Amino acid sequence: MGAAAFTPPHLFFLCRQFVNSYEGKEKITMDKAKRKAIIAGNWKMNKTASEAAVLVDELIPAVKDATCEVVICTPFTDLVTAVAKTKGTNIHVGAENVHFEKSGAFTGEISADMLVDLGVEYVIVGHSERRQYFAETDQTVNKRTLAALNAGLKVILCVGESLQQREEGVTEELVRMQTKIALRDVTAEQMENVVIAYEPVWAIGTGKTATSDQAEEVCAQIRKVVGELYGEAVAEATTVQYGGSMNAKNCEELLSKKDVDGGLIGGASLKAPDFAVIVNAATKG
Repeated sequence: MGAAAFTPPHLFFLCRQFVNSYEGKEKITMDKAKRKAIIAGNWKMNKTASEAAVLVDELIPAVKDATCEVVICTPFTDLVTAVAKTKGTNIHVGAENVHFEKSGAFTGEISADMLVDLGVEYVIVGHSERRQYFAETDQTVNKRTLAALNAGLKVILCVGESLQQREEGVTEELVRMQTKIALRDVTAEQMENVVIAYEPVWAIGTGKTATSDQAEEVCAQIRKVVGELYGEAVAEATTVQYGGSMNAKNCEELLSKKDVDGGLIGGASLKAPDFAVIVNAATKG
């Protein structure tokens, strides 16, 4: 569903060009302990400002002992509330999207500078729902990534394949292409502020989840691409999340994998007890 909406089939041939030198599937050996796990909630189009205030009040005591980084990415209308409520806590606030221009006649859009001015620290870029329903492309994802980084935001960059693409066997080259294009012109220094989230589209909001081995395989491939672009040290330091119906029941197994450094959480982030279970699993990991 929606495969052609964000990666047209003819681009599969271009994908192949990115993997000509990647026939061997060797992985860079990394030490997971050197990376900080990041659990980020993506509220999507949920919660009014008053509802957000209640949820944040529930989250603060539930995650106060976390050693992983805790992020909540809220709708634009909830950002002021979230920033104010989380001040002085261990919860960081992110937005769900950002435009690539600094200002101008772009009705309905929000710039990176506007987010920074509110006290927002993170922003999600390239989520599959943005690609599928709002015609975002790999190229606009790159522009948004650069705009956010240049403004001082931390980026949660989303990549992943549809069910059709997985069944066609192009997951590896597709994710590789998405990652390379999204990071075009991003410097090694800026990579300190980039988190990459692998979100298989077929597992977003469907209740289906990639197996822990499937998640590990693609997260390891993403890390290898980062290593090829920036070197092993940057790859070792880059947090790679899994996003795709991670919940309180499956989080421990997914987070136990050596290349899965956290999660981008959808539905489970809207319930404080469930989100806390995931945060605590990452803390134990």
